[in-house]
Amino acid sequence: MDRTGRAGPFSRRRLIAVCTATALAVPGLAALSSAARAADADLARNGGFESGLDGWTCTAGSTVTSPVRSGSSALKATPAGSDYAQCSQTVTVKPDAQYTLSGYVRGSYVYLGATGTGTTDVSTWTQSAADWQKLATTFRTGPSTTKVTIYTHGWYGTGTYYADDVSLVGPGVDAGQPPAAPAGLTVGTVTSSSVALSWSAAAGATGYAVYRDGVKVQTAGGTSATVSGLTSSTAYSFQVAATNDAGESAKSSTVTATTSAGSGGGSSDLPPHALVGYLHASFANGAGYTRMADVPDSWDVIDLAFGEPTSVTSGDIRFNRCPATECPTVESDADFKAAIKAKQAAGKKVLISIGGQNGQVQLTTTAARDTFVSSVSKIIDTYGLDGLDIDFEGHSLSLDASDTDFKHPTTPVVVNLISALKILKAKYGSKFVLSMAPETFFVQLGYQYYGTGKWGGQDPRAGAYLPVIHALRDDLTLLHVQDYNSGPIMGLDNQYHSMGGADFHIAMTDMLLTGFPVAGDANNVFPPLRPDQIAIGMPASTNAGNGYVAPAEVTKALDCLTKKTSCGSYATHGTWPGLRGLMTWSVNWDRFGSWEFSTNFDRYFG
Repeated sequence: MDRTGRAGPFSRRRLIAVCTATALAVPGLAALSSAARAADADLARNGGFESGLDGWTCTAGSTVTSPVRSGSSALKATPAGSDYAQCSQTVTVKPDAQYTLSGYVRGSYVYLGATGTGTTDVSTWTQSAADWQKLATTFRTGPSTTKVTIYTHGWYGTGTYYADDVSLVGPGVDAGQPPAAPAGLTVGTVTSSSVALSWSAAAGATGYAVYRDGVKVQTAGGTSATVSGLTSSTAYSFQVAATNDAGESAKSSTVTATTSAGSGGGSSDLPPHALVGYLHASFANGAGYTRMADVPDSWDVIDLAFGEPTSVTSGDIRFNRCPATECPTVESDADFKAAIKAKQAAGKKVLISIGGQNGQVQLTTTAARDTFVSSVSKIIDTYGLDGLDIDFEGHSLSLDASDTDFKHPTTPVVVNLISALKILKAKYGSKFVLSMAPETFFVQLGYQYYGTGKWGGQDPRAGAYLPVIHALRDDLTLLHVQDYNSGPIMGLDNQYHSMGGADFHIAMTDMLLTGFPVAGDANNVFPPLRPDQIAIGMPASTNAGNGYVAPAEVTKALDCLTKKTSCGSYATHGTWPGLRGLMTWSVNWDRFGSWEFSTNFDRYFG
C-alpha cells in the first residue's frame, strides 16, 4: 500500500459545485443526472458497525461504544506484528458504473480503499486523525466487474485506529430472492472419518452451505460434498442450504449417518485418556536428568527429546544420549534399552521426537527427505521405538509466496516432510505412532493468516503446519499443539485469547475439534480432527515455559471440553468426552515440581 497517499478527495461543497456547473453547461444532462442519482444506493453492509462485525471480515477488529462518530458503535482495530488490522467486505456492483467510497476514521495511518474494481484500484489515507476525519475516493468498475472489495486498515506498529459510517454509493443491483431449499439430500459413502452427501440443484443457487449438527462446516460450488474429520462410530445429522447474492435459503430436510468403526491415526491400543510427556534424554538443564526406568506409570507416551540434524538441510537425524559429564546419573545404553522394553511391556509408547528449539530441520530436497527416512529409521530400530514425534519449530517450516492452498501444498520443505512421514508410516505399519507438537503460530494462527498472505508481507511460517496435519490426518495418532510460549491468538469467537487460564486451552482446542476457515476464507476450511487425536499441550510447571496454569485451571479446561461444565467466556462448538488427554513439557520438569501435573491428570481421569 502506498503510504505517500493519493490526491485528496473533493470537499462536498466543491463536488456539488462541479456537478452543478457541468449540468448547466450541457443541455439535457440535468435530467439524466437526476435519474442516475435516483438509482444510487449505499451498498456497504453494516457500514456503521451497529450490528457488530456482521458483513465484515477483520484480521484484528472489534466494535466499541466509544468513540463513535454516529449511532452506538464503531470499529476498533489494532495492527500487531506483521498484521495491519484490515477489515473488508465484498460488495455486488454493476459493471461500468461510477461509485464513491467514503468513511470516517480516527488514528494514525488509516487507509480506506477498494480492490477488484476491474479498472484502477483506489485507496485514500490519513497520516493522523486526532478526531473523526472523512476519507473518500471514487472509482469506475470495469465492463465485466460485478463485485469489488472495500476495506479499511491501519499500518504496522502505528497503534489502534477507529472507523465508522463507511459507505459505498452508486448504482444498486437487484439481488433478487434467495433460492429455495435444496431437495433430495442423500448420504453416499460413509467411512470412519467422513460422510459423502449429494442433493438436487436449487434454481437460482450459486453455491451451497453444508451443516453438520446445525453448524455450518463447509461450502460447495456443486451439488455434492464430503464432510471429513469425523469421529468413528458416531452419529451425525446433516442439512444443506442454497446460496446466492440475495442470501441463504432455508435448510433442507435432515439426513443422518453413523461413521464406521476404525482405528485410523496409528496405534489403537493407547488408553482412552493418555498422558504424554517429553523426557530430556539427550541433554540436562535445571530440571535434572531422569532415567527411563524412573518415569512413573502415569505417562502413557514418552517422547525422547531430541533427535537433531547434522545440519539444517541435511535431513540426517542423530540421537545422542546425554553424556555422563553433563548427566552424571545417566544409565548405560543397555539399561536404557531394557527400560524402554519394560515400559512397552507395561503398555507404554516410547517415541523419538525430532527437532525442538535448537533442531531446525528443512527437507529442501528429495535427497534430504530420503536421508531423513533412513536416519530416523535407524534410530527407531536401534532403540526399538514405537514411533515418531515431529516437533519442528523456528524456521523449519515456512511457505513459498505462491503456496496458498493448504490442501495442495507446493513448498518443498512441506511436500518432502509429508512424503517422508508417509514413507515411515507405510514402512512400520498401522501400529506406528505418529504425533506432532507444533506451536500455535503454525496452526491456530492459520485462522487469520496463511503464509505471506494475499498482499504479501506476512510471516511465511503462519499456519505452515496445516498442510502437514491435513495430509496426514488419517495417519496421525496425536496432535498436541504447544499451548505455551505463545502470543495472543484469535479464536473462533473472533476474540484474542492469551495464555494463563483455562480459556486459552479451551479456545485453541475447540478450533482443532471444530475446524476453521483458513485466513478467513469460508471456502477453504481446515476440517476438524477427531477428539481421540487431540491432547492439549501445557507446561508442567512455572519453570518449564510461559503459559503455565495451575491444576484448577487445567481441570476447568477439561471439564468444559469433555462435559461442557466450568466453561468461561469462550463458548465451545461441541462437547468431546473422547478427548485423548494432555501433553506436557516435560517429564523432567514435572518431577522437579513434585509430580503436580501428572498427579492432577491421574486424579481427573482415574
